Amino acid sequence: MNEKSINPTVALLKRLSLAVGVTGYTKENNIQQIFTTELMACTTQLESKSDKMGSVVALKLGSQSPLDGKPRRKIMITAHLDEIGAMVSQIDRGFLRFQQIGALDERVLLGQEVMVHAQRDLPGVIGATPPHLIQKSTNRVDKKDLLIDVGLSAADVEKIVRLGDLISFVRTPEELQNNLLSAKAMDNRASLAAMIICLQELNKLQHQWDVYAVATADEEWGYYVGATTQSYAIHPDVAIVVDVTFADVSENDIKLGNGPVISLGPSNHSAIRKRLLEICEKLELKYQNEVIPVGGGTEVYAIEVSREGVPAILVSIPSRYMHTPIETVHPKDIERTGRLIAYFIASLDETFIETLTAE
Repeated sequence: MNEKSINPTVALLKRLSLAVGVTGYTKENNIQQIFTTELMACTTQLESKSDKMGSVVALKLGSQSPLDGKPRRKIMITAHLDEIGAMVSQIDRGFLRFQQIGALDERVLLGQEVMVHAQRDLPGVIGATPPHLIQKSTNRVDKKDLLIDVGLSAADVEKIVRLGDLISFVRTPEELQNNLLSAKAMDNRASLAAMIICLQELNKLQHQWDVYAVATADEEWGYYVGATTQSYAIHPDVAIVVDVTFADVSENDIKLGNGPVISLGPSNHSAIRKRLLEICEKLELKYQNEVIPVGGGTEVYAIEVSREGVPAILVSIPSRYMHTPIETVHPKDIERTGRLIAYFIASLDETFIETLTAE
């Protein structure tokens, strides 16, 4: 067995990546079950359940006394478990036309391997007219020209496949040089892994507040269903959203391997950010900054406006090639993110509540 294969974070990321979790289709997916199995294996101190929308909610009780008459303080950590995918929109001479579910990158669709979840799972490939047979002036692939080929006759396809059948991407995770991992659905399985590492780290620490670890459903189709419903149900005192962000692009200075990204902006509570930075300094933990001047794009805003308001912040994991089947991350960033959040949770007490309100 080589050194790569025994890295527990890499092994965890691979298991999570290979799960199917196309956004909006809880019953057709297996990511909820796989994540729950991983979650329960990391500690014996959790209660876990799935809600009607497909989110997985785990509770780890803190040490606060139920007899002191004060409300039990709660922190919610969220990371969405769904991924982008597609569905069958037309059966055309035995080939399958499709519509995206979530924001697919059309530039990389041609040549991808997929799984069509029909009456039985059918491996397929995305093809198009060969370049030899199209005019050079129109040598550009349009999504409407792409077809999925499952290798069956038209008659057999008609028997097995139905309109609306789910399509997921198939990609074997690949370990690259310098300890990088390339795999599908690192948005946002990397954050689920960080959540698990956080809970593992909490096994070694004392924490007063109750911890709600929520793998939220239906983020990728744009309406943050799991974050909206669970923040209302849990009514936390504080929330941390874990997601991925763009790395190694000219638009920012974020790099793979340089640690978690702690956001600045209107939807990122300044008192939470200050405490996170203090913990990074105490642990000598590398971190990065990202300016996010608007609330859209992640679950933070949906949580922030729940009920009378929830102080929240976004902590991100650097990733390359977002919304493609080769999203690339550094396991160290994921481990550092989990550790940072665990120590933040361990630092929370009743006095922290007072810092959340402006004087």
